Order: sequence, then C-alpha cells, then structure tokens
Amino acid sequence: MITCELMTTLAAAKPESHLLARPSCAQLPDTALIREMRELTSVADTRFGCAPFARITLLPDALWQDALTDGLVNALRPLFAAPVSENVVIDVSHIHDTVLVQVLRFLFNQAHKLSDLQLKKKDDSTLRIRHLAALCLPEQRERLAKIIQQQQAIANGMIAGRRLADTPSDRCTPQYVVDEAQTLCAAFPALRCEVLDEKQIVEQGLGLLHAVGKGATCPPRLLAIHYDGTNDGPVRCYVGKGITFDTGGLWLKEGAGMYTMKYDMCGAANVLGLMLTVAELKLPVRIMGVLALAENAIGPDAMQPGTVARACNGLTVEINNTDAEGRLVLADAIAWASQRHPQVQYIIDMATLTGAVVKALGYELSGLMTQNEMLRDHLTQAGLRSGDEVWSLPLDARLKKQTESTIADLCNTPTNNAAISASAAWLLHHFCPPTIPWAHLDISGTALWREGGRSVASGRPIPLLVEHLLADIES
Repeated sequence: MITCELMTTLAAAKPESHLLARPSCAQLPDTALIREMRELTSVADTRFGCAPFARITLLPDALWQDALTDGLVNALRPLFAAPVSENVVIDVSHIHDTVLVQVLRFLFNQAHKLSDLQLKKKDDSTLRIRHLAALCLPEQRERLAKIIQQQQAIANGMIAGRRLADTPSDRCTPQYVVDEAQTLCAAFPALRCEVLDEKQIVEQGLGLLHAVGKGATCPPRLLAIHYDGTNDGPVRCYVGKGITFDTGGLWLKEGAGMYTMKYDMCGAANVLGLMLTVAELKLPVRIMGVLALAENAIGPDAMQPGTVARACNGLTVEINNTDAEGRLVLADAIAWASQRHPQVQYIIDMATLTGAVVKALGYELSGLMTQNEMLRDHLTQAGLRSGDEVWSLPLDARLKKQTESTIADLCNTPTNNAAISASAAWLLHHFCPPTIPWAHLDISGTALWREGGRSVASGRPIPLLVEHLLADIES
C-alpha cells in the first residue's frame, strides 16, 4: 500500500524524492537547471544536478488542465515504468479536478504489478513507490484530504479487481473467484457473501447460467456480495459478467482471439472491487453485487447452437451462438438480482460483452445503454467528473427484430450481425422488470489497459461507479 501526505512547502519533501511539477510552480528552486527546464515546451526530465531530489520532471502546464485526453497520465506512464525513488512529490496546487483524480488513481495503482502474482522470477532490485506527497496551498488541505482518501479507496478496489483479472484462468476458476472474494470481504464486517453452487443454480432456475457453465470441468457459481452500510432503505445492485475463460464453446474462437479471454471476467472482478471500495469508505447505503461466474468451455456437456434454455424469470432463449455467452449469464444474474430484494433502487451491469463496442467507441469510452434518462444523465456526468467516461448508444424497440426467435421467446444474437452491442443490451433489458431502472455498461474497450502490444486489467469502471454512487448519496 502506498502512503500519502499533504504538504504546503517543498522543504518538507523526503530526500531523494521524485518531484513532478508544472513549469510555472512558484516553489521550484531558482537555479540555472530549473530555468533551462522551464524553457522547454515538452516534458523536461532530469536525474542529474537536481539535489535534494533524485529526479525532477516538469510537465507542460496544459497537461495539468487536460481533462479530455488523459494527457498527464499518459506522460507519467513511461516515467514510472522504472521508478528511481520510493517517494514521489507531486504539485497539485493548480490542476483540473478531473485530472487530479485520474493522476491520484494512477499513482496509487502503482501498488500492483504483474510480478506480485509471483508467476515470474522476482527482481528485488526494482524500486516500488511507497510514499506520495501532494504539494498544495494551505487553504486546499481539507478539500484535498477528502479527495485523496476517496481516490485511494477507489484505487484499492481497482487493484483487487485487477489482480483477480490478471490471474491466469487455469487458477482463476469460478470457485477461485468465490474463495478470493470471501477472503477479501472478511476484512470488512459490513460485507457478507452468498454463494450458489451448480446444484443451487439449477434448483433456483438459472438455466442460462447453467447452460453456459455445464460444459466445463470447473462448475459455475453465482456469488452475491451484500453490503449493509445502513439498516434499511433501497438496495443498489451491480451485476458483473464473470466468464473466467471463454473458448467460444462449440462456436470456437481462433487462437488470437482467445489469448486475452482470461479477462472475460473483468466485469465480475470489478464488481468485487467496487464492493471493497464501498466498504472501505463506509458509505451509508445498502448494496448488492452479483458475480455471474462460469467457464465457457468445450466438452461433452457443452451447450450446442440451437439449444433453448430458460432463465430464472421464465423467459426462454434460443442459443444460436455459443460465443455470445456473456449476455446469457448476465441475463440470469440481472433477473435473479431483481427478485432477490423487494427494494431495488437500480441495477447496473458491466461486462466485456462485445468487440463491436470497441469498433464504435475505441479504448477510452465505455458503452452505456439504458432506457432510463435519469440514470443515463447521472452516469454520463459521473463519467466526466471521474475521468472514467461513458458514451450512450441507442436502446429502443427498433432493435426488437435483432432478438426474435421462431422457437423461443428470444435469441441471443442477431442473425444479420448488425448493431451487435445494442442488440445484446436489448436482450438484457427483458430480464430487468420495467419498474426498476437499469443500465448496461459494455466495457470491452476500457476494462484493459493496452500498451506495447500487451494487455493488463485497468480496473475500470470502478471510478465511474463510485463517483455515481457518491453523487447519488449526496442528492
């Protein structure tokens, strides 16, 4: 864990720290080196002649106000690929609020590295960030202390989700996720876990989750995490797709498309991370997080194209594509969540659901689909404030033909291969009662951070959902 403090003068910085500042920072020492660095229009970085600091990096003033392109975080990434000090000092006295939370989360997330999974020979000589000092004005201390506390809790949740998602799928089975969640939740008295095994899944009528998971040697699980930050009131529900590995089933993926499929459970992993963040912040709300966990495998019992399965709300679905399994487990989990509590304020699901959303929105924006205008607006605004943005896609009856089946109530994929992301959401909306506001987040583009041809879990959209939740509580 990275510790943090606020300071109002650079004189309080720990010796041999890495200083990150704006060229216009008034507290920079007036030396020939600093004057020369200030004249540069790009990033100015030095490890020589900068005592008492180990490294000084001046980043253009414009980056500290760039809330659109993640410019400051992107400039910081290469700097922290190989840190030179355990201590970082960052000037936050003049920074856009959205950039501030993005940068704080980025720095706190440095507490997790892939090497922490202990699957690779560890390099003990590699430095890790241990302490963060935020340089601010005296009148900013109280406000910034609250922001830092919130962003560190968010980062802790993100790290929990990232670690789980980064774990190889031969280890990270549905039961492994349950075991890890129970271990992590045990640290918070307000969290309790409810688990359905494969027999209970069948007994409670979750036929879609059963259909997806029955072909694997590692059976499916439904995990509900309950948070009681208050004794009464409505329950906010979050549902996550937890396909611990996706071969595509009998609709087999090609090798290149299968390589990153251990990350097909990022939605579920981030529901867990969200619940841990909420518990750490001790928010005065009631929340239920539902993780729909299964491996989409090939085996004698694997679901077949043309199979008709029945969800726990009674609707039947023709499975015409076994590689569209995520919407099946989500549909059952949404229906189950809507029945589990009589007081549901809203249901928000998140899933690495479609590659089509990446083609539409790229890697920076999560796709948002809902028919509730208030929920759409509140999530959109929360995305802007948190720097974890969403973009709304259409969801209305014009998509009806995309899920029509001649043999069942619905089919799981459109035969014309059109509007894939919105069609999946249209299928899902049938499983949430119209009296409950519901929104779907397609995080196929944002759940991973891609750099140098490699992918790692990002922890998104936890920042978005915490910001939305905090605003919801305040209102």
